[in-house]
Amino acid sequence: MTKFQSICSLLWSISLLSWSAQAFTTNHHCHFFSVVSIETTSTQCQASTENSDTTSLQSQIDANLALLTKAAETKSEDPDAVYDALAELESQMRKAAKEDEAVAQTTLQNLTGSWRLIFTTGTAKTQQQRGRINYFPIKAVQSFDTTASPMTIENGIYFGNWPALRFSGTMDFDLQKRRLEFDFDGLELLGLLNLQLGQGQAVSLGAKTGLGSESNVANAAKQKSAFFNWISADTNIATARGGGGGLALWKRVEPEDE
Repeated sequence: MTKFQSICSLLWSISLLSWSAQAFTTNHHCHFFSVVSIETTSTQCQASTENSDTTSLQSQIDANLALLTKAAETKSEDPDAVYDALAELESQMRKAAKEDEAVAQTTLQNLTGSWRLIFTTGTAKTQQQRGRINYFPIKAVQSFDTTASPMTIENGIYFGNWPALRFSGTMDFDLQKRRLEFDFDGLELLGLLNLQLGQGQAVSLGAKTGLGSESNVANAAKQKSAFFNWISADTNIATARGGGGGLALWKRVEPEDE
């Protein structure tokens, strides 16, 4: 092989190596950006899905709150629709509270004030015996003060603005469970007579007057407090499931409207 041929062969080999290196770099470059593109797209899709799920959950919550707010104002919404909205809201708010710890704190803060009972399904036992009670026929008002120490609760039945009987006591709120536990130790009769109540007396009277459930009596016998599993509370309405298993809807009222 001549010297010229050797040089040409060397140049050809270098050319092949250069082409191979370029091809290798280009292919891996394209593969790298393909992987990055796929990963970026996947991340964007996941974020979009999460945002969509959050938006969808909030939309469902807003829709049920809107129906319940209208029911609290007019008492004309179909009772079955109100029940369905309460049951759905309970599930939705449980999910929302798991995703955002502030939900429970906001619920507690919003509870301060007076609330008129608008709708109740009654306890599980009364539902079996008499069906759902739905719109509550008499004036019953609960009041909470979450700024006091200890926090306080009142629950009464009224003739107009006159309290026929009104229980008073203290309460605790478990933020993790959104559970309000309470004990009544006072009773006011006809706005004139104040009585101190012993252990178990308040829940027994409450069960007989419809302000409480028989399950509270059983809890008191076990040294356990009566409770509500709170669902929601905002500027207009509040919702909860009682210890007896019934769902309830309240409307916020001003003290003079009690």
